Amino acid sequence: MKLAFSTLGVPGLPIADVVRLAATHGYHGVELRAHPEEPVHPGIAPGERADVASEFKAGGVEILGVAGYARVAAPGADEPVLTQVRELLVLAHDLGAPFVRVFPGGGTEQRPEDADATAARRLGTAAEYAADLGVRILLETHDSHRTGADATRVLGAVGHRHVGALWDVMHTWLGGEQPQETYAALAPYLGYVQVKDIASADDTIPLPLGSGVLPLTECVEVLSRHGWDGWLCWEYEKRWYEAAAPLPGLLGPAREHLVRLLSDSA
Repeated sequence: MKLAFSTLGVPGLPIADVVRLAATHGYHGVELRAHPEEPVHPGIAPGERADVASEFKAGGVEILGVAGYARVAAPGADEPVLTQVRELLVLAHDLGAPFVRVFPGGGTEQRPEDADATAARRLGTAAEYAADLGVRILLETHDSHRTGADATRVLGAVGHRHVGALWDVMHTWLGGEQPQETYAALAPYLGYVQVKDIASADDTIPLPLGSGVLPLTECVEVLSRHGWDGWLCWEYEKRWYEAAAPLPGLLGPAREHLVRLLSDSA
């Protein structure tokens, strides 16, 4: 498996420094948070996109994906959401990234079946555009659809190879799903896996990998046992938690922890 980290852990850091951190600590790739607060987002010009892609290539680091904030199950009109998704897909294409992350974002006032239908309709529409660009849209296990079972209700209805799943191990655990159950649900759709660690369900301040309660050992073991050979991406949510330790000093130990888990599960 290849290892990556998300720029959510180093908010606002210049791309040259992101590439340097990845290369220095032996990460194969980086997931880029696509938000106006960050150096990379859909509003940057073509020349800037080319410069970002060149910096990563020169550093020998891959751009794993573009982590966007489109909410495909949200109530309201389709077109604003589809516009967001299209902009993210073009950005990923221009950067040479294979994946775009989207959230479910179903509203609490919606019936689950209505949120499912809305998400499936929008993703089905966006899938053809994604296919033309050679980019895959990944629905993250998050918010209204936090388990693998939740996500597959949508993905099964879409039925398109350019729409898949992003397994966030924290949200499936918070949803009460065991790693084997999540993998069984998401295996036909799985793009990559976001790993992280927290102290408890009530305390989600990010911790160094291996120092919390999330079932990382079990997740890696399940993936290895089934011969899955994709990406593990550490999403350290420093952006939302000021009290969290700075990410750069944790990158080396985290990589060592993941390598150890992979070795033990081989």
